[in-house]
Amino acid sequence: MHIDELPLPTGPASLAALDVAQEYQSEAFVNHCVRSYLWGAAQGRLTGLAFDEELLFVSAMLHDLALEPEFDNHTLSFENAGGHIAWVFGAGAGWSRERRTRAAEVIVRHMWDEVDPAVDPEGHLLCIGTGLDISGRNVELWPETLRTEVLERYPRLTLRDEFLQCFRDQADRKPVSSAADAIASGVAGRLDTNPLE
Repeated sequence: MHIDELPLPTGPASLAALDVAQEYQSEAFVNHCVRSYLWGAAQGRLTGLAFDEELLFVSAMLHDLALEPEFDNHTLSFENAGGHIAWVFGAGAGWSRERRTRAAEVIVRHMWDEVDPAVDPEGHLLCIGTGLDISGRNVELWPETLRTEVLERYPRLTLRDEFLQCFRDQADRKPVSSAADAIASGVAGRLDTNPLE
């Protein structure tokens, strides 16, 4: 499998989500969002899991937006706040209430340990995509050629340092949150030993 076999969705909602990500996030975080989509989409194709490309892409573009000061919520974990952002974004995109709710679910579930692909294929694919990109989880599931091509086109840049800074800040302010759990469980070490880094 090669990166050119995984074109990014280009519908109005997808382009708008990419625009939002680029407006509010650093290049390192935007690249992380795109890579998370590509890792998820690749696994969908490799395993024959049917998934909604637009829903996965929009969710991937918005999944870390609540780490940004403009969207940070002082009480909610960033993935829950991000789910609300996705719901509002979907309303602006003209999505049905059901589709808006699905986008919110995908973003919330990307921080779960695992998501049942039979219940939520997009949530499963975003969960494993972000798991690879941040922690190097199950790196062997993606062909080495694809990993190399994706990293060349969408380099990691300063993601490690930016991500840790965001998560440490979230953990300090919200000690009962997924970010605090990630810091406590050693996400810094997983970033340092990630073979993609």
